[in-house]
Amino acid sequence: MFDTPSAHLLPSNPGSTTATIGAWRAEQLELRFRWQAQHMRAFITNSVWTFRCPRFGHPLGPVEPYATDLQRRLHRYLRPALQRATCRLVEDGLEAPSRQHDGLEVDSRAPIRVAVVAMGCAKNTVDAEVFLGDLSAKGFQIVSENEPADAIIVNTCTFIDEAKSESISAILEAAARKKSGTRALVVTGCMAQRYADELAKEIPEVDAVIGFAAYNQLAEQIQRLVRKQHRMEKQSTVQVGAVDVPFRPEYRRHRLGASHTAYLRVAEGCDHQCAFCAIPQWRGRFRSKPFDQLVEEAHHLVERQGVRELCLIAEDTNMYGMDRGPETPRLAELLRYFQRELVPRGLVWIRLLYCYPSYFSDDLIAAIAECPAVVRCIDIPLQHASDAVLQRMRRPLMSHTSALLNKLRQRIPNLKLRSTFISGTPGETARDHQQLVRFIQEMRFARAGFFSYSAEERTPMAEMEDQVPPQVQERRRDQLFSLQQTIQEQIAESLIGTEIDILIDRSEGGHLVGRTFMDAPDIDAVAYVLQNDWEPGSLVRARVVSTSGWDLLCVACPLP
Repeated sequence: MFDTPSAHLLPSNPGSTTATIGAWRAEQLELRFRWQAQHMRAFITNSVWTFRCPRFGHPLGPVEPYATDLQRRLHRYLRPALQRATCRLVEDGLEAPSRQHDGLEVDSRAPIRVAVVAMGCAKNTVDAEVFLGDLSAKGFQIVSENEPADAIIVNTCTFIDEAKSESISAILEAAARKKSGTRALVVTGCMAQRYADELAKEIPEVDAVIGFAAYNQLAEQIQRLVRKQHRMEKQSTVQVGAVDVPFRPEYRRHRLGASHTAYLRVAEGCDHQCAFCAIPQWRGRFRSKPFDQLVEEAHHLVERQGVRELCLIAEDTNMYGMDRGPETPRLAELLRYFQRELVPRGLVWIRLLYCYPSYFSDDLIAAIAECPAVVRCIDIPLQHASDAVLQRMRRPLMSHTSALLNKLRQRIPNLKLRSTFISGTPGETARDHQQLVRFIQEMRFARAGFFSYSAEERTPMAEMEDQVPPQVQERRRDQLFSLQQTIQEQIAESLIGTEIDILIDRSEGGHLVGRTFMDAPDIDAVAYVLQNDWEPGSLVRARVVSTSGWDLLCVACPLP
């Protein structure tokens, strides 16, 4: 999604659902691309760019000079994603949806049904849950993304090329539903913030593009779009605003995941200048949420909504408070407060995600070690292990990282680590890659994700020479995947015969499915408990009896 949830994370059970997913995907792709064939013909012909699909042997190529810098940026960075989302064009496509509504009447007394297609990282999830909470409080009916809806919100991600392609595919799929009664298509999220004008121009089925600062106007926009009886062809509404959006309360949410686990955003934005990353361009400068506001949100989530696990998130979570002066509470104080005040009220786990490999003060390390509720698995995206690559990335060098990881493991008993890494950055040599391979073998991360380098607009690395060919990127990434898969399987097997706490997430097929302290929600391994005697959110002590890949098969321990 980490972020690096946007990274390619290892699936929790890669072999069990392959056939089902393959059949579903084949069916859905065929339907999607049949419509996209006609859809692309409908609006690409009026663009200053024309292209034909490489699948049929035709080269891409702009037919007119670029008119503006905006067009140049779209052609280089957004158009490739649009091309990939529609590359399987077929000639017998379905009729493309138009802006003109089919004339169906809308009952003005019925609540407006809104579905959201949620994409991207945990921070995007919080955004979606909060604005859906606003809509619900104002009388809108929130439905699942597969149910009939009057309006569809696609909450997009633009972290890397693959995320852009997936977001555009989701927008096109949502646009196709206008023929079956959906009246409004709204695009939000990072792609809306970053490429608002381009999206409005290039995908005319989009009715509104809404950036972070305008989320408080979503209700008004959707009401206007849905209730209006006859909508003739017009330009999309674009409301974006500044990236440095003031903090607001984020406890009134429509939850998109399990009710017993929640992401708690402690800060927003980033002050680092990593050469590969464009996030500061649309998330702004780093700014910590006020301590009192954060505490109020946490109390509300735990005491009123029954949250048992808080996952602390930001672009740089462990930098919390450092931008507000020396007297401001830091992350260590926040952890101690949660341990002291919220654990007696039902909180069992505090999870640290997105920690930068700096800012681990002695006080923070001590707080992690002394607070039992802080899970002993810290997420620290390291990106690489070669100093040559790290220097080009503008990231901390290995002398700092190695010393930090050793210090953490020495001072925090039973600590496990998770991380993410990028393969194939400009100038990465085979020797650089082998250094990363050896580092992963030596460190034996409990969980790790990998993704291929993606050239991002207005970043130094996008302009560097010695770009690594995509096939080399993918080969190196796959090698890292395979290595980490073996490590995680070995870690799982080493737990056989031991007892471990499992946080129950759901009941499925007569047994329980949960997670160990090493596993973040939705993206990591799972633990199956053969009994079915506990509700979601329960913390169950269980004995590991077997494994399936890196998933665990457990039997609950008898109650004392």
